[in-house]
Amino acid sequence: MNGPALHERPSAPAPSWRIALPHTVAAVPVARALVRTALAELEHAADCDTAELLTAELVANAVEHTSGSAPIELVVELLPGGCQVEVHDPDPAPPGDLTRPAGGPPDPWQEHGRGLLLIRTLSSSCGHRPTASGKAVWFRLPAVPRQRCRPR
Repeated sequence: MNGPALHERPSAPAPSWRIALPHTVAAVPVARALVRTALAELEHAADCDTAELLTAELVANAVEHTSGSAPIELVVELLPGGCQVEVHDPDPAPPGDLTRPAGGPPDPWQEHGRGLLLIRTLSSSCGHRPTASGKAVWFRLPAVPRQRCRPR
């Protein structure tokens, strides 16, 4: 072989956080705080407010639409171009209308029904996948330059 040999160095794994949350509405503010903390120190992080909002929607949906007391797991992964947030729950059924619009716009008088619409609209991509213990519902957000997350 002529010339230098090129060896690709395995890339370092993306920083990530994984935490088990209680299967109660108390998990929502904890999840929001974790996402804000994870994004706080990055120079080119995803928009913190959007990340918090969409995380709250995923966690609230997991608490409301799954039965039992098994913990919900939150996974936040920092990617070179933004972040991915996953919420794992014990129900294997896919979330309704996450990746495709429902039959029409949500009823403005209803208290519920906008969470998945927000996730579809505000994320760069979203979806769900089966896991060994249920499913993971996820979204991705792109990095936003010069945006800093401030602790609340």
